[in-house]
Amino acid sequence: MNQVEVKLEVPDFLVSTIDISKDKLEGYIRQTLAVELYREGKLSLGKAKELAGLANKWEMIQLLNSRGVSLDYSAEDAAADLETLDKILS
Repeated sequence: MNQVEVKLEVPDFLVSTIDISKDKLEGYIRQTLAVELYREGKLSLGKAKELAGLANKWEMIQLLNSRGVSLDYSAEDAAADLETLDKILS
């Protein structure tokens, strides 16, 4: 997968304001960006999961829930997930 590297400088006070250690700041920013792009409808759940660096969709759903974002998950999405699960388990 091709990637674009972005350098972002943030003021020191940001780390204390959001109460996060500097070594976890990149992950926090990635997750925040993924949540906001999902909220805006610009990323699917799966793509948001990838951007956030999470292992699976269920972790992304938990992240969205923790940030107060409603899940855009239709009956068709559920049917497709069940079909995939059935193929995996067969």
